[in-house]
Amino acid sequence: MNVRRRLAASRIGTAGSAALAATVGLGALTGCSVSTAAGGTSDGKLDVVASFYPMQYLAEQIGGTHVHVTTLTQPGQEPHDLEISARQTAQLQSADAVVYLKNLQPAVDDAVAQSEVKTKIDAASLTTLEKHGNEVGGHAAAHDSSKGEESGATDPHIWLDPVKYAEVASGVGKALEKADPKHAAQYEKNTATLLKKLSTLDTQYKTGLANTRTKVFITTHAAFGYLAERYGLTEEAINGLDPESEPSANRVRDLEKMAKADGVSTVFYETLVSDKTAKTVAGDAHLKTDVLDPIEGITGKSKGSDYLQVMESNLTALQTALGAK
Repeated sequence: MNVRRRLAASRIGTAGSAALAATVGLGALTGCSVSTAAGGTSDGKLDVVASFYPMQYLAEQIGGTHVHVTTLTQPGQEPHDLEISARQTAQLQSADAVVYLKNLQPAVDDAVAQSEVKTKIDAASLTTLEKHGNEVGGHAAAHDSSKGEESGATDPHIWLDPVKYAEVASGVGKALEKADPKHAAQYEKNTATLLKKLSTLDTQYKTGLANTRTKVFITTHAAFGYLAERYGLTEEAINGLDPESEPSANRVRDLEKMAKADGVSTVFYETLVSDKTAKTVAGDAHLKTDVLDPIEGITGKSKGSDYLQVMESNLTALQTALGAK
């Protein structure tokens, strides 16, 4: 874990407590405009708070016209570094449901644990999580807020695997049906529609990556372990699961050797983090660079306006880099 993240994590308890203490005062000022005393927004919609974009997308697609969705992580904001404000804590307190991914955002986990939200939907509990990292030399580097980035802990990036994301979507749908039984039939219908879209996406990836010149790709951020495993690829990450960590000289040398041996043509970087490291490694190894978006947020730099469009752009980028036939 980098220094900035450790400092952020150490402030969670203090900031979270202060924010929670401010909830009563803020709630009195803002609560009535957010939700009614009986639950839901003033227009009768279910008030849902999402922790970051992939959770927001599920809530919006499944909830449709019967939910009002807000997100704690704004577009362009790195979700791992999110700190919860007093206003957001008050917003969470007054919500009917929260959709989040436990262990990805410590500040969110702390705020949800302290809140009285009736429906707490943890995406991590709706599918099976695994350990991934940068595997050259057999050393996995993964995100773990308690043990550091080199511990080989659980990979949270389940939304980048359409099959796992579909499992989460099913669970979110059932939770919303239970939270708002009046509109259960519509939530069930919307969930089925989303699952069909994700199944189509899965088929596109299977077909599009079935025959490629190489199966190895390099990224700055080890966000694509689930995707690689699903479609028979090998992800080699420069920084492990922490997008802001600095690679060692040995790591860079290993990547250069591997790139030459496996016919790798491209080093991928992402939209929310500097491309400096990717360009340095690519320059040294005489490789190209391109974007492979972990879809932690949608911004003006995103190659698409929603999850499905960006996933399709990612597929095109992978096909080009891997030499799809």
